[in-house]
Amino acid sequence: MPTHRARLEACLNGEILDRPPVALWRHFPVDDQTAQGLASATLVFQRTFDFDFVKVTPSSSYCIKDWGAEDEWHGNSEGTRDYTRRVIRHPDDWAALPVLNPHKGHLAEELECLRLLVKELSPDTPIIQTIFNPLSQAKNLVGGAQLLVHARRHPEAFHAGLQIITESTRRFIEALPATGVDGIFFAVQHAQYGLMSEAEFETFGRAYDLQTLEPALDMPLRLLHLHGEEVMFELVRDYPANILNWHDRETPPSLLQAQAGFKGAVCGGTSQHTLVYGTPEQLRREALEALQDTSGERFILGTGCVTPVIAPYGNILAVRQSVD
Repeated sequence: MPTHRARLEACLNGEILDRPPVALWRHFPVDDQTAQGLASATLVFQRTFDFDFVKVTPSSSYCIKDWGAEDEWHGNSEGTRDYTRRVIRHPDDWAALPVLNPHKGHLAEELECLRLLVKELSPDTPIIQTIFNPLSQAKNLVGGAQLLVHARRHPEAFHAGLQIITESTRRFIEALPATGVDGIFFAVQHAQYGLMSEAEFETFGRAYDLQTLEPALDMPLRLLHLHGEEVMFELVRDYPANILNWHDRETPPSLLQAQAGFKGAVCGGTSQHTLVYGTPEQLRREALEALQDTSGERFILGTGCVTPVIAPYGNILAVRQSVD
């Protein structure tokens, strides 16, 4: 029987071995506050469902805590934490951010989590680390309500901050190969027409994304996640990624449309809403539709974003078994 790695490599080459790959991922609130806790929870999830790759999902604050951000777990159904302390209060604060050392503090803790996972999992199971793009990190540093205010009213200061965030993120990505992981999950949150204009995203998003991705070019797995609705597919489809994931059940493009305009594999097919509120039969039906639409080629069965922490076991199992 093909290994997870062989199955995924075949998919990226436009081939199908025994079946298309499948993968879901989720947050592990509270557990995600230590390297051992996140690694242990991730291992249990993988050993339960045996997905074709493991996407490591720390809290979004892991990459900005060393700048002083603070957050708490308040029970969000997706497993995300709420920020209780923002770092940026005035435009001048952006330039005062230091470039972070990936081998110290919370970033070092995340690298340790990856080393623990590589040690415990078979080499035949690829592992990818979540990377939030610089604009997403900036949002968490200043708060969503103030992000565009700073971008529009204080662009010079904002650019200074984005460059520091970009350099810090590049250094973290450069440290990843030594842990033994296979790639990154690059989360882009503001390529949405309801949040920014194309010109704004080009200036504050895409320009820094491409710089950030450079150290990952030699990694075999580079998954681009477009978060939200009415996404700017045309502005990101040429990013150096070989897997694309977005909320395909809720927003254009369709799986087929994306395949026509993206050279890699597409990942999706099932709805987060159905994962929580639907039935195994409904999820199997969604999976079958996606498999038929794509003929299973250059396709990874998954969902549009994280699996909510309240998703029933039987629904997750239904997605996993849909490709068998």
